Amino acid sequence: MRNGENYNSRRTFLKGIAASLLLLPMLQSCKEKVITMFIRLSGTNHILGHRLRVKNFPKPTRQIHIPYLIIGGGISGLSAARQFRKRGISDFLVLELENHLGGNSSNGENQYSKFPLGAHYLPLPNFHDKTLLKFLEEEKIILGYNAKGFPEFDEAQLTFTPQERLFYKNEWQEGLVPKYGNSNADENEFQVFFAKMDYFRETKGADGNYLFDIPLMNSSKDAQTLKLDNITMKQWLDENQLTSKSLIAYVDYCCRDDFGLGIDFVSAWAGIHYFAGRKHNVTSDRKENVLTWPEGNARLAMHLKKYSEGKTLKNHLAYEVKTAGNKTVVHAFDDRKKESVEIIADKVILATPQFVNQYLLENRMQIGREFQYAPWLLATLTVSDLTDNYSYPLSWDNVIHGSKGLGYIYDQHQSVQQVQPKKVITYYYSFSSSDIRKSRRTLYRQKKDYWKQMVFDDLKKAHPDIEEKTEEISIHLLGHGMISPVPGFLFGVAKKEAAKNIENKIFFAHSDLAGISIFEEAFHQGINVVNAILDGTTLDS
Repeated sequence: MRNGENYNSRRTFLKGIAASLLLLPMLQSCKEKVITMFIRLSGTNHILGHRLRVKNFPKPTRQIHIPYLIIGGGISGLSAARQFRKRGISDFLVLELENHLGGNSSNGENQYSKFPLGAHYLPLPNFHDKTLLKFLEEEKIILGYNAKGFPEFDEAQLTFTPQERLFYKNEWQEGLVPKYGNSNADENEFQVFFAKMDYFRETKGADGNYLFDIPLMNSSKDAQTLKLDNITMKQWLDENQLTSKSLIAYVDYCCRDDFGLGIDFVSAWAGIHYFAGRKHNVTSDRKENVLTWPEGNARLAMHLKKYSEGKTLKNHLAYEVKTAGNKTVVHAFDDRKKESVEIIADKVILATPQFVNQYLLENRMQIGREFQYAPWLLATLTVSDLTDNYSYPLSWDNVIHGSKGLGYIYDQHQSVQQVQPKKVITYYYSFSSSDIRKSRRTLYRQKKDYWKQMVFDDLKKAHPDIEEKTEEISIHLLGHGMISPVPGFLFGVAKKEAAKNIENKIFFAHSDLAGISIFEEAFHQGINVVNAILDGTTLDS
């Protein structure tokens, strides 16, 4: 989705853990054609997740001593490892539950394509985010700088055209903002809305900071603007007399796509930040674009992984973290050896979401309950063909107006191979409701056939024969997706309390501590926490 007339989005999301990595193949008949279905419940191992709550682990039988321990191998944890290396420190360990690193920036692969298992692209960063630009330069995503000082991005890693399309009133059209079929009143409201977003994007507060910026901590503390966090995005639209059904559907889609919850449930500050946080100033032509790869942000995770090579304990679940004297003691379960280990560290970084931290630390339950995470579903389909009316061609991002889901990504879009024997797409769905816990229970109570049929029925609005054309489908359910910034959360007490270190020994880094789940937040969280440990600063160096 776009945060303006020409904006590609579906930002990074899906922070945290869900059910289990279960591969359940089954065969079913579909109009005399066999479909092989793989239903994968992605995230933290379900059995270990349950054991984290009841803590029925064996007593530790061995010890590890290390100055610095990072718990969690997602983007925040990997970024912290990179910053330790940048600061000349290599005596650290990364503890990771899964058998791979990357967290929600992970990927799958079949014989036709890699595909994302969560976050799948990075919008071009703000020009003043020099720390992120430096990282992209190091990894040859930025190839250099032109005479005007603007970065030159590797074109092979920028989204190829056509970038996105919308199925609206029975035909595909370019972009995600409806261009055809709107009334004059609709068009006027879109213009008013985007003009307001331009104002929020460019305006600074009395403190000299942008009203909305990335990382979020750099945003202005302007009191009037902060009040927007106390109302929903729907209330803000109503107060500004923006009532066009087309506009409301578009903004609701953007909020569901970025936060897991729609305009009825997310704060207006968060909703506006989606459109105003990115300044589109990193190129001289100010065109919006995104960096993406078939495997999604797993490519960025790969670039970060090298900093923790030989420093990682995978398949290890931390289940208790506490201070003891001038040290921190961590108990972790080695799922391969089926034994527990005691890790004694000078400093520990919890690069884990708060719904995990509430089980690792004492007296953390109340804080954890204040953090809300919407459930998510992803479905990757391998199809023999993707038939539609092609009024606008298959694009990287494909959204169906009025559908339950958030559209699908064409995973092979970045491939230079023009003719694909099969097409691979990944469909996204967020469970937006007033009762996230109920949605999570529903997620796991429904049978796999229910979700398969829901995906097909939603896609049939634009692709009537999608079920007959599908040869394989892999469904991923995540009970805890990305953080959902409900009113009062972004600048509330719980988020501030959750970010405070404990006795200068236990530190925290995770995008849910920003309140908005995007790559940049996780990346900067990792850098900032290491700087805080080493020299007491929370500013990037």
